[in-house]
Amino acid sequence: GLQNRWFRVRVSAALPLPSRTLKNIMKLGKYIGEVRAELKKATWPWDPKEKGLKKYKQLIDSTVVVLIAMVLLGAYVATIDFAMREFMIFLTTGF
Repeated sequence: GLQNRWFRVRVSAALPLPSRTLKNIMKLGKYIGEVRAELKKATWPWDPKEKGLKKYKQLIDSTVVVLIAMVLLGAYVATIDFAMREFMIFLTTGF
């Protein structure tokens, strides 16, 4: 190993890792391998045979559906909120 005679210090060539750390590293490697295997099995929302924007047709269509649903839900919640607020104002200020 390395040594420094002036300071009388000796350092071993390789410090052993605690067995728990080594086990955790091995578990992480196994996990990453399993994730990669599962991602290869997944179906993705685009067609690899197509070129350009046609490749992402399903992805774009799904995104548009989600955006429309968000706008409609937001409008519904805002309408109900406004109606309830006006109703509470009517109840608290008198008839």
